[in-house]
Amino acid sequence: MKIRRAVLADVPEIQKLINYFAKKDWMLARSLNDLYENIRDFWIADEDGRFIGCCALHMIWADLAEIKSLAVRESHKGMGVGKRMVLKCLAEARILGLKRVFALTYVPKFFKKCGFGRYPKSKLPHKIWGDCLNCPKFPDCGEISVAVEL
Repeated sequence: MKIRRAVLADVPEIQKLINYFAKKDWMLARSLNDLYENIRDFWIADEDGRFIGCCALHMIWADLAEIKSLAVRESHKGMGVGKRMVLKCLAEARILGLKRVFALTYVPKFFKKCGFGRYPKSKLPHKIWGDCLNCPKFPDCGEISVAVEL
């Protein structure tokens, strides 16, 4: 398995996987338009040319980014695919000079294995609430805020 940059041809598979989990209420759905606009944020897990997962590092500010849209095919869960993608995003964040990366998650234990700790939502900039305002679960979605200092 390799972790690589997403290309435009990956967008339909990215959307299919994300929206599969969105239908289960595990993450927010993403439109094709949104994915094409943000394709440079995405990393792909690829196994012998087969798309098995995705993860995005989205810049928020000069010192802050968010891990978003982390999804792994059910057939590959528990194999370290998600962790490898998150660590790839963190490596990129370090290269970019970011000081902190956060995520909003229902699975804080997973992020703890990647070096994250709980972080108060109230300390995150208001800009991050853009996605939240479009969520049908807002304001009580139950997601936990986690972050890692780089």
